[in-house]
Amino acid sequence: MKTKGKIFADIYIFIVLLTVLIPLISMIIFSFNQSNSLIVFTGFTFNWYVDLFTSRSLREPILNTLLVAGISTMAAVILGTLGAMALSKQNRLFREVALSVNNIPILSPDILTAVAFFVFLIAFGIERGLMTMILAHISFSTPYALLAIYPKVRSLDPNLLDAAYDLGATPGKALWKVVLPQLRGSIVAGAAIAFTMSFDDYIISKFASGELVNNISTYMYSQSHGIRPNINALSTIIIFIIGIKVILDYVNLRNKKHEEE
Repeated sequence: MKTKGKIFADIYIFIVLLTVLIPLISMIIFSFNQSNSLIVFTGFTFNWYVDLFTSRSLREPILNTLLVAGISTMAAVILGTLGAMALSKQNRLFREVALSVNNIPILSPDILTAVAFFVFLIAFGIERGLMTMILAHISFSTPYALLAIYPKVRSLDPNLLDAAYDLGATPGKALWKVVLPQLRGSIVAGAAIAFTMSFDDYIISKFASGELVNNISTYMYSQSHGIRPNINALSTIIIFIIGIKVILDYVNLRNKKHEEE
């Protein structure tokens, strides 16, 4: 028989989940609405999903988002991996100072990073656009990638490289065949964090890109006073993709536990 405390905890969790899920469920339902109304459901249609791929005004922000997130993620992972490997070879004082500096953009509010990058662009007379957005995303994504990869680099056996060199491997081959496979899990984690941060960012994107270039975040914000249901359709697709990723991660985790047992 459940105690009163257990019942209260279950009710509380249910209310919290309901509060979180109701807006998402409402958004998903109205992504299939025939009319532009976000309040009254008038009929079922897939037109807003078709509109995602036919509307140029929305297609461009989607492509920009994927392009910026893809390039910035690759750059952040490369820089983060090389930075983590370089830091692991330094003395303790240098590592602590470098990691503290690396944590500054992570701990700082996004608005400070955005304003700092904006002032930098203005000071050097650099015109804002897609390229400056990419550079801005690389600059704030790299610290997250380094933070995810560095602990694994520190835990590597230092004798691995020596053994590879003794067997005739070149530095490049030793890195590719010996070190990177050991870092694969942390690199994937760093890439996932960097991609998510880039995909979700609004403030830094707005300050770095100006008025002519939009990603999904800046486009959605510009529609905040008159949202069309195609935004609901886009959000539904994003939620669906995230849901699949969570399920796959859960299945992989269970499989690993079964293998270990």
